[in-house]
Amino acid sequence: MDKRKATKVIRGEHAIDGAGVRLRRVLGQRNIAEFDPFLMLDGFDSTDPRDYIRGFPWHPHRGIETITYLIKGRVEHGDSLGNRGTIHDLECQWMTAGSGIIHQEMPKESERMLGCQLWVNLPAKDKMTQPAYGDITQDKVALVEEENATARILAGSYKGKRGVFEGKYVKVKYLDIDLKPDSRWTYNETPNDETLFIYLLEGTLAVDSNLSQFENRSCAVLFTSDNKDSNQYDAIEVLAGEEGARFVLLAAKPLREPVAWGGPIVMNTNEELELAFEELDNGTFIKHEI
Repeated sequence: MDKRKATKVIRGEHAIDGAGVRLRRVLGQRNIAEFDPFLMLDGFDSTDPRDYIRGFPWHPHRGIETITYLIKGRVEHGDSLGNRGTIHDLECQWMTAGSGIIHQEMPKESERMLGCQLWVNLPAKDKMTQPAYGDITQDKVALVEEENATARILAGSYKGKRGVFEGKYVKVKYLDIDLKPDSRWTYNETPNDETLFIYLLEGTLAVDSNLSQFENRSCAVLFTSDNKDSNQYDAIEVLAGEEGARFVLLAAKPLREPVAWGGPIVMNTNEELELAFEELDNGTFIKHEI
């Protein structure tokens, strides 16, 4: 069996964002080319509400999709389309910013806040698409029970089951894998020409070729194949430590397009970026009806 190799491990760094939310920034502007079309990944894990309760008050986005997934906790969403929603344990918010949206994400006091937010780049042809919002509640998440693991399918498919959500512009596969202690897990359902990485939320996980060196939680691991043939599906193989491991697996086809990134807005050229900020200043940023 041909295998993808763990070619990069990113442990990220502590950061403060929003109105004072403490988080771990794992992916960002330094990783654009390798993780394309995934732009940013922030992880959060806290039992102290002071770390996150100030949240992310009203702010703009354009040109991306934001995906917030919780293992534990509660986050309220509101946006300029009039959408309102709250996600709880094992639920997800998937927002397409498209041509421009103003939204807020406000975590609520919980026993533990554990999860991550991912930014996915939109193709140039879809940057100015109509904004949209959807939530994936726990009852809609497809489950696959395996001997040593439980897989939750948020988007895409796994072992013949499909998730309730499918990306309209970028076909993201999003799996939540809960792996039992000292268990191996093998996956080979992503073609070699797609970007594939995991983000370790809890526990420890060996990802090297010998499955002997364990990584700790809050890291991202990129798996790549030497053969980029889209008809080949090289496997990844991982081993959970003695406490088990909880991670999300993310995969999608890279866009291979230029990226102009300024704060909450991601376009293809600096001119498009400048225009977006000009529109924010003059009140023409929002293209949809309010």
